[in-house]
Amino acid sequence: MAHVTLVSQPKGLLQRYAWRYTRKMFGHVVEPVQAAAHHDGVLMSSGALETVVDKRWRVLEPGLAWLAQHATSLAIGCSWCVDYGYFEGVRTGIPIEKVRDVPRWRDSDRFDDRERLVLEYAEAINTTPSAMTDDLAARLRRTFSEKEFVELAGWVALENMRSRFNAGLGLRSEGFSDKCEVPAFVGATG
Repeated sequence: MAHVTLVSQPKGLLQRYAWRYTRKMFGHVVEPVQAAAHHDGVLMSSGALETVVDKRWRVLEPGLAWLAQHATSLAIGCSWCVDYGYFEGVRTGIPIEKVRDVPRWRDSDRFDDRERLVLEYAEAINTTPSAMTDDLAARLRRTFSEKEFVELAGWVALENMRSRFNAGLGLRSEGFSDKCEVPAFVGATG
């Protein structure tokens, strides 16, 4: 249950715009927007950041950016972000088996070397204190351009902000992953 009242009716131009945008993006007004609506500065700066990210963060391959975000939301334990990340992965064409294997990436054979490096990076910098090492940084620099490396750090930091905002306000899963087509288990009996 949310720790703040979720604003149900928009007041003013900023909130009406946020409501329209979130309906377009998600099909309904999502709880993080309803919670942020209590503070115009938070709502506006979050919206501005997400708009710039949507338009200008296009250097890193989308699947790698998704992995960094999903691994981060799993590390933090934000049910809203984990739910949406699962949905977003499936929606964008990532095989459902790979989506399910992110929490156990070290034991899975579904990830290539670049994906493993992204997952290792997300894991390392999501620990407290950060477990980033010179060796990991060197491997990242050998694999990614500096622009890609910076964007990767940005994706992990952005997902930290999103996940900690949602978890901090008690926002829970809104059922996005329930909309995913889950393939039938081969060999299942009916």
